Amino acid sequence: INVIIGVEGLEHRSVRTERISGSAGDVLEDNPVGRLKVYVYELPSKYNKKILQKDPRCLKHMFAAEIFMHQFLLSSPVRTLNPNEADWFYTPVYSTCDLAPNGLPLPFKSPRMMRSAIQLISTKWHFWNRTEGADHFFLVPHDFGACFHYQEERAIKRGILPLLQRATLVQTFGQHNHVCLNEGSITIPPYAPPEKMQSHLIPPDTPRSIFVYFRGLFYDVNNDPEGGYYARGARASIWENFKNNPLFDISTDHPTTYYEDMQRAIFCLCPLGWAPWSPRLVEAVIFGCIPVIIADDIVLPFADAIPWEQIGVFVAEKDVPYLDTILTSIPVEVVLKKQRLLANPSMKQAMLFPQPAQSGDAFHQILNGLARKLPHDMRIYLKQGQKILNWTAGPVGDLKPW
Repeated sequence: INVIIGVEGLEHRSVRTERISGSAGDVLEDNPVGRLKVYVYELPSKYNKKILQKDPRCLKHMFAAEIFMHQFLLSSPVRTLNPNEADWFYTPVYSTCDLAPNGLPLPFKSPRMMRSAIQLISTKWHFWNRTEGADHFFLVPHDFGACFHYQEERAIKRGILPLLQRATLVQTFGQHNHVCLNEGSITIPPYAPPEKMQSHLIPPDTPRSIFVYFRGLFYDVNNDPEGGYYARGARASIWENFKNNPLFDISTDHPTTYYEDMQRAIFCLCPLGWAPWSPRLVEAVIFGCIPVIIADDIVLPFADAIPWEQIGVFVAEKDVPYLDTILTSIPVEVVLKKQRLLANPSMKQAMLFPQPAQSGDAFHQILNGLARKLPHDMRIYLKQGQKILNWTAGPVGDLKPW
């Protein structure tokens, strides 16, 4: 069927689309309002607003969901001002807003900042101490979530901040059987600016004349001079195998036509970088470019609502040298079905954090995820005097005052 897609102003394009079938489609269209109540702790501004005032670039980077989620919840119909009726408690800490001169987040102070915030809420209110955080959720959109390091080896060594072990973590990082992913975490898309993408839309009948597209680093010379860690070698393998292949439009350049080029491409490579995920996943879905996901064991955003297996192509990291064969052997009818599903407006909406919020967007999908975890198991409530978490666990540096 031909329809006009309108993701609340994001797209007005006449394309063929297909509804997501089964439970995923139902979950995607859930409405969280009336199904949960969230109490937002009022923290001193040094944990959030003041950090943002110091560096407004935080609003633009891929970790900005922590800021926009806070702003959204303050005026959301699920917010309650009565903590005694709350299902969930939210602590607004902007842990990725400490930026280097080049605009990259420095996660090294985040553990101390989080500890400080938890210390505050546990002494000022009594709700934390009832469950030691089991009915609390935190946004931790770092590369490796609450492990607070951008290099996997070091993130694994750190582990999830001990005080967050019982909380529900809302994070961009997701990888099966990984120490940085708690069971019960909610995996979300990274932030990609909706208005910026909207301003780069091209006519819907523009032919997709690029077979495979990718722009980005293949080697991170500054942080990994030996080349052994970055992207676990997958990006280097893409470059070495396909830099001269005419089917592959790949480069380290970042042209001004980047978004337009994605709309002209059939397949968009989404290889892991330092972490398994990247904003390319969001951009590919928005621009109808079939994401080629190269990140072993990745847990994808809102996986119970978005049928990633149907819209994407998964390639094992070890199979990167055969990318050309894998992609050229996909039947045309399979490609067309993936494109029709990608054209579904509700799926695009679920990947975005628009301001103001819109029905079915990523904010609402997070709330849906929290609602599906209710009611809480009564065993989360601790007995009088019972303690589970160890406040002195973790690296010594984390115990210094923030």
